[in-house]
Amino acid sequence: MRHDLLSDVLSAIKNGDGVGARAATTPVSRMVRDVLRLLQSAGYIGEFELIDDRRGGKFRIMLKGTVNNCGAIRPRFSVKADGYEKWERRYLPAAGFGLLIVSTPSGIMTHADAKSKKIGGKLLAYVY
Repeated sequence: MRHDLLSDVLSAIKNGDGVGARAATTPVSRMVRDVLRLLQSAGYIGEFELIDDRRGGKFRIMLKGTVNNCGAIRPRFSVKADGYEKWERRYLPAAGFGLLIVSTPSGIMTHADAKSKKIGGKLLAYVY
C-alpha cells in the first residue's frame, strides 16, 4: 500500500537515472501529473504518457539521465513568500541550481515562480 505517491515517483526517477534506464513507470495522480509537467519543462525528464492498465493507470516517463538527486519533502513545510532562501540553502546544493516544487493557492509551481509572484505555500519536493 502506497502512502506517498510523490515520494514513490521521485524515487523511481532517481533510481532509473542512477542505473541508466530509459524509462520508468509510476502510479497516477493529478499532483504527480503537475509535478511531472514541471520537471519536463525544466528539462529533467523527457516525455511522459498515461498508460491505461484498467486499474487506475500508470505514467511511463522517458528519462534523460540529468537528475542528480530528487526527493519528496516530508513533512510538508509551510513557507512564506519571503522565506524561500532558508529552504534553498537546506535542500539545494548551490544558489541557482535545482528546483524546489511548491504547492500554492495558484497551483503547483517552482520556487522561482512563487518568489516572483510573491506567493507562499507548502514545500512538496526538490530536484537537482
